[in-house]
Amino acid sequence: MAKIDYYQILGVSKTSDEKDIKKAYKRLAMKYHPDRNQGNKEAEIKFKEIKEAYEILTNSQKRAAYDQYGHAAFEQGGIGGGFNSSFSSSTDFSDIFGDVFGDIFGGGRRQRSTRGSDLQYEIKLTLEEAVRGISKEIRIPTLEKCNICNGSGSKPGIKPKTCITCHGAGQVQIRQGFFTVQQTCPTCYGRGQFIKESCIKCHGNGRVEKYKTLLVKIPLGVNNSDRIRLIGEGEVGENGASAGDLYVQVNIVKHSIFERDGNNLHCEVPINFSIAALGGEIDVPTLNGRVSLKIPSETQTGKIFRMKGKGIKSISNGITGDLMCHILVETPVKLNERQKILLKEFGDSLNCDSGIKNSPRSKSFLDSVKNFFDDFTK
Repeated sequence: MAKIDYYQILGVSKTSDEKDIKKAYKRLAMKYHPDRNQGNKEAEIKFKEIKEAYEILTNSQKRAAYDQYGHAAFEQGGIGGGFNSSFSSSTDFSDIFGDVFGDIFGGGRRQRSTRGSDLQYEIKLTLEEAVRGISKEIRIPTLEKCNICNGSGSKPGIKPKTCITCHGAGQVQIRQGFFTVQQTCPTCYGRGQFIKESCIKCHGNGRVEKYKTLLVKIPLGVNNSDRIRLIGEGEVGENGASAGDLYVQVNIVKHSIFERDGNNLHCEVPINFSIAALGGEIDVPTLNGRVSLKIPSETQTGKIFRMKGKGIKSISNGITGDLMCHILVETPVKLNERQKILLKEFGDSLNCDSGIKNSPRSKSFLDSVKNFFDDFTK
């Protein structure tokens, strides 16, 4: 019975490159693999054909011989020099995807290197420090390479041996249904090596706990939850791998006067009702000292005055925000007898007919209340 053309089996053309052949093979192997078609003889035969075609066409020498002589190149005693194409149908899925995904699964018989972990440190700043920028020293716990064993974890003078369980790969294969899953070797914990005598300082870990002091430069204008990245200042990697990074997260403590909103500042400014009624000039605080604010006559509680450029300079575009002053007309307390008499006389003067124009909001409110009850009793 004549064999089917290998290119036809995989559904590719003779000009297809190795990438296209691997892609076609993976798709067909998933479909016809015996583990997914148990008891199906036709699927088993089809899978053998697919694997045979794949192994010929992904080998440059065998593919060249096949393109010139066809199947005769691999027949016993033929032009191919006695090449015996015997293929097993027990191939697992890790074999199917080995070439394509080997880097992802970490395959290969070598000692695995693991990048060090990233660390995060929370730094507390006052609003003034955040606005103006500052350099601060921080002291952080971390893991560093052991200086006795140079990170190998083994006693000096004694070399680690290849793990007998994973043979240096750092991983073992475990069959789960029709999948073969790779997991970290339980003997060497992914190192690929077995330490006979551990280093007395790091006890085989290759890293030791240590505190280190760093000088962190805080740029001006940082805000809550902003993070500053210090490359390579995290935990040292295993087996010579690169160190992780350190992220310094900013936490600005609550200010007694100002509340931050982006690059704007808000503050509450209390004034007495004399200034609110007649107007005047008062001092208000800013992060750069006191400035004067003119209060016009007849100012009400809740009025907001914007002071341009008295906020925070943006860390991204350099534009400075504004200071928003929220006016609060304060009721006087602890009055003496004379002050009480004067206030009573002032109040009486407001209660006469001419006083309606002095309290327009009160008049509007009373009219609304009257209309409400009139409608309610109809």
